[in-house]
Amino acid sequence: MRITVWNENLHETRGDAVVRENYPDGIHRAIAAGLAGFFDGADDVLRTATLQDPEHGLTDAVLDETDVLLWWGHIGHAEVADEVVDRVHRRVLAGMGLLVLHSGHYSKIFQRLTGTTNSLLWRNDGERELVWTIDQTHPIAAGVPSPIVVPRQEMYGEPFDIPVPDELVFMSSFEGGEVFRSGVTYTRGLGRIFYFSPGDQEYPVYHQPEILQVLANGIRWAAPRQPLRDQTAENAQRDWFLG
Repeated sequence: MRITVWNENLHETRGDAVVRENYPDGIHRAIAAGLAGFFDGADDVLRTATLQDPEHGLTDAVLDETDVLLWWGHIGHAEVADEVVDRVHRRVLAGMGLLVLHSGHYSKIFQRLTGTTNSLLWRNDGERELVWTIDQTHPIAAGVPSPIVVPRQEMYGEPFDIPVPDELVFMSSFEGGEVFRSGVTYTRGLGRIFYFSPGDQEYPVYHQPEILQVLANGIRWAAPRQPLRDQTAENAQRDWFLG
């Protein structure tokens, strides 16, 4: 498995003390370190990339060696270059897996893939979140307790302006009574997409083993089933399939 964890890395580099306390090496490195125990085979590769890297760290060469891309963004969506979004979008349609995390619902790439605003209700009071498994048969839910208890988290609530998901895997509830479709899947072209909301930068959510289990399951589910193939029209002569 070849995994790239992308993070805009702005809260960390701009000196947000709370984020630096939770993730002293950056959210991307915390996620990669947490996933290392799930992907430690000889052929497994875990790399990280950030907004500040040349071409945001998502060059053609990097994407050529990425089976699944994880995307964490929050305040830097507009700073992502459109040509990089085009590059990632093409790879997803060709079969690369994509995990969109927390505020990545507003990312250019997820909006491009869903065709909607992805807007939602939110309130950041550090409330408890309960992540309930809706589809117990789904591979992403394997080995995951129901509910996952996140002691403190930003509240996301419905309505969530996304297309009807292919699959609803998780639903969250909050102390204020709100509910939210916190784990949903889509297929676009040949690519599989998993959106998972728990993971606000102000709370150490990505240190929770249950959350990391969900991400590991999501990566395995989203991984390509066949070599990546660009979705372009091909001219075919008459009766070509008979030869």
